[in-house]
Amino acid sequence: MSDATPLSRLLDALGSAVVGQPRVLADLVTAFLARGHVLLEGVPGVAKTLTARSMAGALGLSFSRVQFTPDLMPADILGTNVFQPQEQTFRLMKGPVFTEVLVADEINRTPPKTQAALLEAMEERQVTIDGVTHALPPHFFVVATQNPLELEGTYPLPEAQLDRFLMRVRVGYPDGDAETSLLRAFHQREGRPPAVSRVLDAATLTELQDRAARVACDDSILQYVVQLVRDTRAHPRVRLGASPRAAQALLAASKAHAALRGTDFVTPDDVKAVTPSVLNHRLLLKAEAEVEGVTADDVLKQMLERVRVPR
Repeated sequence: MSDATPLSRLLDALGSAVVGQPRVLADLVTAFLARGHVLLEGVPGVAKTLTARSMAGALGLSFSRVQFTPDLMPADILGTNVFQPQEQTFRLMKGPVFTEVLVADEINRTPPKTQAALLEAMEERQVTIDGVTHALPPHFFVVATQNPLELEGTYPLPEAQLDRFLMRVRVGYPDGDAETSLLRAFHQREGRPPAVSRVLDAATLTELQDRAARVACDDSILQYVVQLVRDTRAHPRVRLGASPRAAQALLAASKAHAALRGTDFVTPDDVKAVTPSVLNHRLLLKAEAEVEGVTADDVLKQMLERVRVPR
């Protein structure tokens, strides 16, 4: 596909700023192509916010960051109507959600009421304030972050909120060579943050997303996706498996991954590549599985090995 060149440029630009996280960057671009949102999960200091900021810079999109705290209110994100005494009317003071790339830092540190304020924005790409609906930009993209280790004083995202994220991407530490390269680049920049130049224009972004949606998919792939999702519901360690909406998300991400590879058709390997990040936050495990240390990723690995791959 002709899309391989601009997408390669995009990955190269991101990789120059975010060192040692190629899988994370690939998942982030895949989610954007599929018009989904991403939850980045990792400990502090692994470049979660830098990744989102670099993505916005490379795409040439506007960027806002919100630090989620226990006292954050929905109006702090969405905005509010403020009375203008000179004009004797109300004027909408837009909140940070009116952007293209929104980083919701530590989203699990704010109460459910504020978390839920993002639901309509993420699903419908619009917000309603005082009964009036306001459209968000067509490339609206939420990248939320959370620390999986610090749970004191947090509000775990409910299943309905988690389901709005196309992917939950786990961000780990880079390997030794990558961390050395990261430190070398930091030294050469004299401590300044990395700068990412715009590599794609708005028209190209829309074309890439449209073409990803049109990637061909054989009926055997559709059946494979359905079987994977249905297998999560029958797994003995799972209390609640993936839904039909999860199957749609898995298909959309698989098509976007194929587009990222530069092909115009989905293969089983595309499905396998995105399954962990698309489904790991959509499974609820039984209590005994959690006690035994079994994770959703363990279940998905077993499932991918067990379900027959179409030929």
